[in-house]
Amino acid sequence: MTENNHSSITEFILIGFTDHPDEKILLFILFSAIYLITMAGNLGLVALIYMERRLHTPMYIFLGNLALMDSCCSCAITPKMLENFFSQDRRISLCECMAQFYFLCLAETTDCFLLAAMAYDRYVAICSPLQYHTMMSKKLCIQMITGAYIAGNLHSIIQVGFLFRLSFCRSHLINHFFCDVLPLYRLSCVDPYINFLMIFIFSGSVQTFSIIIVLISYFYIIFTIFRMKSKEGRGKALSTCASHFLSVSIFYGSLLYVYIRPSSVNEGDKDIAVAIFYTLVIPLLNPFIYSLRNKEVIHVMKRVMKKRQFL
Repeated sequence: MTENNHSSITEFILIGFTDHPDEKILLFILFSAIYLITMAGNLGLVALIYMERRLHTPMYIFLGNLALMDSCCSCAITPKMLENFFSQDRRISLCECMAQFYFLCLAETTDCFLLAAMAYDRYVAICSPLQYHTMMSKKLCIQMITGAYIAGNLHSIIQVGFLFRLSFCRSHLINHFFCDVLPLYRLSCVDPYINFLMIFIFSGSVQTFSIIIVLISYFYIIFTIFRMKSKEGRGKALSTCASHFLSVSIFYGSLLYVYIRPSSVNEGDKDIAVAIFYTLVIPLLNPFIYSLRNKEVIHVMKRVMKKRQFL
């Protein structure tokens, strides 16, 4: 009888945002706008980098892949969330749940490594500009990107594989707007200690490694910037680095807060608010932070738009 109870739940109900029934139309419009802008901004950036040969440099190749992963994250989460605003049952099957978390984990893990690679690229460009083409060759760039995707897939497979060891009998209600691992752990009949240990070991290792690379790179970048003689050049470099570092800080900060906190398994009240940052806000902001502040990208965009006007 116990085994039947343990294996009975194969569907879940996502109840995120149900405490605001009067605001569902407003939230639907808001998140629809965020989704459309995110997809247009990120996929537009990918297309621009792909079409324009001048942007086939390591910095923009990293940026294009970051935009692709941000699109993947949005596609994994937002359509189901928007559907649930007007759905009666808000159901999601166990397989859909696992697939949703797989693509989220893939996007976030790959993003961590890509952001570290981008920080290193900026370090080489600012601190050793004469050696840039030697230290940051296209071959190294492709190896870094390939490594990021392999690590992202391996991490996702490991986490989803450990999810399948759990059985769910406590409830079928997930207090979230997508299938995240921590809400699933709270519904498990099996002790999720091993799963949480895997999250702590693998996610902690990924984030610790990439954060160290980012911090060391930006430390040397800031040190080099303050040694610049030109006030105008120093101001522009600081402005660009500050916006990049702010985006990276919000991304890593929200991931660390949700997954690496010792009490994160038991405390679910703040999950939704923090998850909005790394699943919706960061993918929305990244194209603007990394591209619209970049003169070369703006120049290429203007040139493409002029060509279309003549056509």
